[in-house]
Amino acid sequence: MLDTSQGDPPVPAPAPVPAPVAEEPRGCLFALSQPPLMIFLGVIGTLLLLAAVHDLFLL
Repeated sequence: MLDTSQGDPPVPAPAPVPAPVAEEPRGCLFALSQPPLMIFLGVIGTLLLLAAVHDLFLL
């Protein structure tokens, strides 16, 4: 193929920008550290405990 450029050097490609460091995925321990979730789980656990005690000792 013939070189049809006018004598200007080719423009170099820009340097690649490094990818941002991804945050560590948050797992179950992060979710359990949230107060509203712990209050909800505590209420549900208390209701289950009361139901179990009722079934075992009062029926």
